[in-house]
Amino acid sequence: MTNLEGRVALVTGSGRGIGRAIALALAQDGADVAINYRSDAEAAAETVSAIQALGRRAIAVQASVDSIEDDERMVDQVIDEFGYIDLLVNNAGIASRGRYVADTDPAELLRVISTHALGAHHVSRLVLPSMRSRPRGDIIMISSVASTGFAPGGAPYTMAKAALEALAFTLAKEEQKNGIRVNVVAPGLVDTEMGRRLVKALTGSDDIRELDASSPFGRVCRPDDIANTVRFLVSPQAEYLSGQKLNVNGGGSAFG
Repeated sequence: MTNLEGRVALVTGSGRGIGRAIALALAQDGADVAINYRSDAEAAAETVSAIQALGRRAIAVQASVDSIEDDERMVDQVIDEFGYIDLLVNNAGIASRGRYVADTDPAELLRVISTHALGAHHVSRLVLPSMRSRPRGDIIMISSVASTGFAPGGAPYTMAKAALEALAFTLAKEEQKNGIRVNVVAPGLVDTEMGRRLVKALTGSDDIRELDASSPFGRVCRPDDIANTVRFLVSPQAEYLSGQKLNVNGGGSAFG
């Protein structure tokens, strides 16, 4: 498919995992892509090479999304390189430590919320002037079904994702008049590095595939499942969708 021909995407946290899968899917559909990473330059470079092999333009930009200064530099660099940004995926995220509220370090709470919610606010705000100048704009927030399950031991993470969704639904109403769609994609457990760490912490198992038999449709969710949902939401087929949340969890499992 080439229905994103001429569009420029910025995907935060896209050197690995879900972000990488999204970046590659958007490139496959015709977009040029800016790969944001915080610390793993090698992984980001590999993702850039994979996109270029598809015949699309790509760059890697280092920035910690919880830093306003980093975000300003990142957005300026992407616009200098490509001319504009009309597709943003706020994917960057970190896990919390699984402690109860009584035992949570306030610094952890601030770090998790700043990365997921405040960072997404910063980057969205910075791309809006460019996005408003384009025929169509899309902002996708990668949330989690944790924001509806509210399991004990996850307050920083669930608070951050709930705030991210509040941002999305507010922004969808604010930017509708400017031709910008804003939607939320909420995965359950996904076979990524973060997902494997979660499974090990909860079950002691080093093999996430042991959960395939008890998962919806006989397998744990894959990064491509999330990427395919994003590519639908930013496609012409989803032209009339905004302010929506899609839970990508196979209908629900023990992990969401």
